[in-house]
Amino acid sequence: MHNGAMIRLLRLACVVLASTLVVSACSGEAEKRPTDRPSVAVPSGDVSVPEGVELTEPGTDLAFGETARVAYEPNPKRGTVLALTVRSVTKGSIRDLSRYQLDARTKASVPYYVRVKVANVGDGNVGKSPVPLWAVDNTDTLIQASSFTNTFRRCPSQQLPTPFGPGKRTTQCLVYLVPNHGKLTGISFRPLQAFAPIEWTGKITKPKPHKAKSKKAKKGKKKS
Repeated sequence: MHNGAMIRLLRLACVVLASTLVVSACSGEAEKRPTDRPSVAVPSGDVSVPEGVELTEPGTDLAFGETARVAYEPNPKRGTVLALTVRSVTKGSIRDLSRYQLDARTKASVPYYVRVKVANVGDGNVGKSPVPLWAVDNTDTLIQASSFTNTFRRCPSQQLPTPFGPGKRTTQCLVYLVPNHGKLTGISFRPLQAFAPIEWTGKITKPKPHKAKSKKAKKGKKKS
C-alpha cells in the first residue's frame, strides 16, 4: 500500500470541528465506493506477510464476528498484518453527544458505535495509528471514524495503543457519525480505490433503554 494513496483515502472524510469534539464524517461531496468489484491481486505493498498468514481477498463479504487479515501500512516506514474482527454495531442517538457543542450539520447525523477486535499478526509496530476501517452508509459513502479531544465514555473511539507490535491485541469502540439522518449499512476495509473493499454486515442493535427510577419512596427501617 502506498502512503500517498492512503492519505487520499483519508481525505475523503470532511472534518467538522466543535469546541470539545472532533467529528469526522463524509457528506455528499465525498467519493462513493466503486460499484464494480475488480479482480486484482491481494494488496500487500511493502508489508512483510509472515509464513502461514493468509491475507483476505479483496471483495470478501463477512458477517459481524468474522475476521479479515489485511496488510496495513499507515506510512512508508511502518506496516504489519492486522487481523480485524467487527464484533458488533450499535445505533446511538445524537442526544448521546449532548455535552458537546455541535453545529447544525453534526446534529443532523446519527452516531453508530462499532466494536472491533484488532490483533497484530505481522512483524511491524503500528501503534498510535487509526484502526483502518470505514463505515458505509445508505448512499454508498465512506465515513471515517470520529475522534474526541476528551474521553467519550460510551465509545472512546481511539487510535491503536502504543506500542502495538507483533502479538499485541486490543478491542476498540469506534464512533461513526452518519450524516443527514442516514443509516449505516456496513463496515469496510479498503486500502486503495483500485481494490474492492472487504466489508462486514450484520444485525445492528439498539442500545438498551435506561431503566426508569422508581418513584416509590424507600421504606424506613422498622423500629424494634
